[in-house]
Parts: sequence; structure tokens; C-alpha cells
Amino acid sequence: HSMNIGIFGATGQVGGVMRQILIERNFPVDSIRFFASSKSAGTIIRWKDQDIEVENAHTASYDNLDIALFSCGATTSLEIAEKVAAAGAVVIDNSSAFRMDDDVPLVVPEVNAREIKNLKKNIIANPNCTTMVAMPVLKPLHDKWNLRKLIVTTFQAVSGAGIRGVEELKLQVDDLHERVDELAFSSEVERNLKPNTFPIPVAFNVIPFAGSLVDDGEFETNEEKKFRDESRKILDIQDLEVTATCTRVGVMTGHSISITGFFENQTNRNEAIKLLQSAPSVVLSDLPNPVESAGKDPSYVGRIRINSSNKNELSLFVAGDNLRKGAALNAIQIAEELLRI
Repeated sequence: HSMNIGIFGATGQVGGVMRQILIERNFPVDSIRFFASSKSAGTIIRWKDQDIEVENAHTASYDNLDIALFSCGATTSLEIAEKVAAAGAVVIDNSSAFRMDDDVPLVVPEVNAREIKNLKKNIIANPNCTTMVAMPVLKPLHDKWNLRKLIVTTFQAVSGAGIRGVEELKLQVDDLHERVDELAFSSEVERNLKPNTFPIPVAFNVIPFAGSLVDDGEFETNEEKKFRDESRKILDIQDLEVTATCTRVGVMTGHSISITGFFENQTNRNEAIKLLQSAPSVVLSDLPNPVESAGKDPSYVGRIRINSSNKNELSLFVAGDNLRKGAALNAIQIAEELLRI
């Protein structure tokens, strides 16, 4: 059966990828509507062979939508998602607004698709793009050996901060292009770059800080907190210990994560490789990296190794496209699951 689809945040970065993936995957669309902020309302977006006018997300009628794909930020989601859901659409929300709501399933279809049936509010949440990349990899390992604790360091692309993040890296790279010979020897060059979206220059650099500080005296960022809270909910391990350090790197697209998992039972490298080879949405790679993952659907995983002095400890490296599986693709996979119910 075909569906009436609405994309909220249609003019943004993830909204653009959503439009493209609906076409790529031949999603059965009966009609499609695009919504955005008042400043983008009225613009025309070409979709397949139609010109569609963007509607104002706050003032439009929400009638006759079956599925509403939201990628317009937590503030807007909190303002209108429940109204759209009340008008009859299932909202699949890409923001952090409802992820930790007990009445809202937080879904990665390869991991916990069955949660989709628990539609108390007509809203389903999409995880944070970094958590997402790790989930299809950690699920089969947890099922086999029982995951107890995670220590992770993320390397997050600038597109995770939206179009502003991408523009900032482009400007800084252009600025440094002229002076690339000095770069190896001088921090002065870096200091002249004007950071705006990020706290310090991101071009040719690693920033040991992604997101914003959570104001509870813990000195942790919201990206780090999201990784912990969402991993617990998606994998259904309430007491999972998680220590995350989230960094921002001078990469356009593709989040990578160095992961060490501590399991209740002894792990085995060959068995881990076998499990991951057959895991949905996971591809083994010798050196998984953001460039390899950009524009692709799976999570790429490699550098799999067991701690020689503790066989319960397994380390690996994962990379995935933060705009596709990390956001748009997962939302559309959830929509595909809804078609099956």
C-alpha cells in the first residue's frame, strides 16, 4: 500500500538525503509534502518529476499524512511533533526530543525492530548518528557474550553539526590552502582561523569536544551522554557502563568510533568476525574509515582484536555515514518496517 509522506526539515542537509533515499529504495509514495521553517516556506523543491512547494511546518495542515519524517531539530520537534501525530501520522523523529521518553520507542531496525509496535504516542525516535553507527555492530556481540561495559572515543564529521559545520570546514580549508607549506611547522597559522560553529579551528585538526556541555557538573557533553543513554535503551541493557569521549574532526562526512567492549563471557576473535560477517548492515573492512563509508549504507568494522591479558575484552573500529544510516536511512528503514505491520 502506498503512503502519504511528509518530510519536516525538508530543505536541510538530512532532509535532502531523505528525499534521495525514498527514491533510491523505491519507497511506495502516494503523495509527498515538504515542510520547513517560515524562512524556507514557499521555496520549490524538485522531487522525481514534480515541483513541490515547501510549506510552513508550524502553520500548515497536517491532515492525511501517514508518515511524517522529522529532521528539523529538537526545538521544532517538541513544538509540533505531537500535533502532527495527533492528526494521524506516525512521526519518525530524528532529533533528541523524544529519544529518552519511556513511551517512545528508540529504534534501529536491525537491532530492535519489534519495539516499533509499542506506538503509545504515534512517535518513533531515531538514535543519535554516532550511537547508530555502533549499534548493528554491538548487537550480535552482545547477544553472544553479554556486554557489560563500553569505552569509546568518537571521531565525528563536521556534517554532524549541519550545513554550518560543512561550510566552516570548507572556509578554513580554503583559507589554509594558500599557506599549506607553513602548516606542518606553525600553530600560528591555525590560530588565525576564525571558529564559529566549533570552539577551535577544525580544519586539519581534532577537537576533543563535540556537542555542548551537559549542565550537571559532570563536565560531559550531550553527545557523550546520548551515546550512553541511547546504547542502554536500544540494546536493552539498563545498567550498561559507558564512558565516551566525543571528538570533532576535520572530515566532511562519516563518523568513526574506536570501541572497547567488556563482556561477561570470554570472547574469541574468529567468532567475532563470523558474527559480524553475517550481521545485517555491517561490512568487514581492513581499515574502516569515513571516506570509505561516505555515501554508503552499512557500518564498516575492522581492527578487531582481543585484549591478550583479558579475553573478555574486545576492541574494534567502526565507521559509518552519519547522514545516511546515522539519520535519513534509519528513519526510512523504520518507515519500511511500519509498512510490514
